[in-house]
Amino acid sequence: MDTLELLRLNLFSPVVLAFALGIIATLVKSDLKLPAELYTALSIYLLLAIGLKGGVELSQTPFSVFWKSAVATLLLGCTIPLWSYFIARKLGKLDVVNAAALAAHYGSVSAVTFIAVQTFLNNAGAEFEGFMPTLVAILEVPAILIALVIANRSLSKETGDGAPWGKVLHEILAGRSILLLVGGVIIGLLAGKRGFEPVAPFFVDPFRGALVLFLLELGMVTARRFSDLRKSGLFLISFGILMPVLHGVIGLFAGRLAGLSLGGATILAVLAASASYIAAPAAVRIALPQANPSYYLTASLAITFPFNLTVGIPLMYELAKRLYGA
Repeated sequence: MDTLELLRLNLFSPVVLAFALGIIATLVKSDLKLPAELYTALSIYLLLAIGLKGGVELSQTPFSVFWKSAVATLLLGCTIPLWSYFIARKLGKLDVVNAAALAAHYGSVSAVTFIAVQTFLNNAGAEFEGFMPTLVAILEVPAILIALVIANRSLSKETGDGAPWGKVLHEILAGRSILLLVGGVIIGLLAGKRGFEPVAPFFVDPFRGALVLFLLELGMVTARRFSDLRKSGLFLISFGILMPVLHGVIGLFAGRLAGLSLGGATILAVLAASASYIAAPAAVRIALPQANPSYYLTASLAITFPFNLTVGIPLMYELAKRLYGA
């Protein structure tokens, strides 16, 4: 497939169209609304399914094949928040708290974007390593911790007040996304392929249908933040588009150096390009309550997520093909 065909295929996929329908429903003030309990159930299902499938694949993957990718992912998670914070402070002129909150979101990862890139690659006929969900779990936590450490040190020097680290760590590690991803990986790893087979019909076949419903609701959530774009300014809009491209390119080269396939490197690039809107907001809400959600939530959810879903994923795949000479 050429680039335009891949872009068309992505834009007219049920996942992206459901997201667009959710946005339209909110903009026209429709009474469409998913029950909160269903939204929660869908998120639990999707996160657990990602972890389970990744754990099963990891159980069949030699450590010698996996470790380079794990190290590359960990390095991305530790370094992206550092320059994200620096750019937010120096170019965006944000204060310490808001710059750290933004860095935490952009160093962490969006599990839904990960599902979207997997769907895109499956439609494009591109193969990728089965252990990629494990990299999602690895990338989720380090950036949040590093960004909060930066903010905590600065605030401690200025006011003597530090964040309640026990509560912050509990919020991160016991939060729904981390618990389900890591727990799912462990269950899948211990159960193996044979143990997973009895529950596979529930966690494999209905997965895409559940994702369509989840994206429909997420489109409505995103549209509700559009009004904040006027407050965010040109810097935040530029940050929400340019930083994912920069991080994606770095992720591509990291995947190439780690020995990932073209599809695997594309996924790592998209993971690096994504921004968290589940785990990071929960941690920031506890550790940095003075941070403005109009900055970090608007940037991650209303700017970066739609950009990656529509343009970023095909762009990273096209750059990966050029890098791999495919």
